Amino acid sequence: MRSERVTVTLPAEMVAEAKEAVRNGTAASLSAYVAEAVQARQDRDRSLATLADLYGGPPPADELDAARRSLRLVPPVAVG
Repeated sequence: MRSERVTVTLPAEMVAEAKEAVRNGTAASLSAYVAEAVQARQDRDRSLATLADLYGGPPPADELDAARRSLRLVPPVAVG
């Protein structure tokens, strides 16, 4: 894949956490970390667009919430 240099401005806390991931070896580089984040967002957007096509509009919020819980994408709701 061809790469292109871009300049972005991010909150300092986000940059610090990304640099820590590089130091810890969980990201190959700062560029790789950002590229993975952008890819995750694009994947999410495409998935939501596919769901919107299937539903003829945005899927109902309760169904999205149920799917997120089923896929463990959100913490479980505390019962109290």
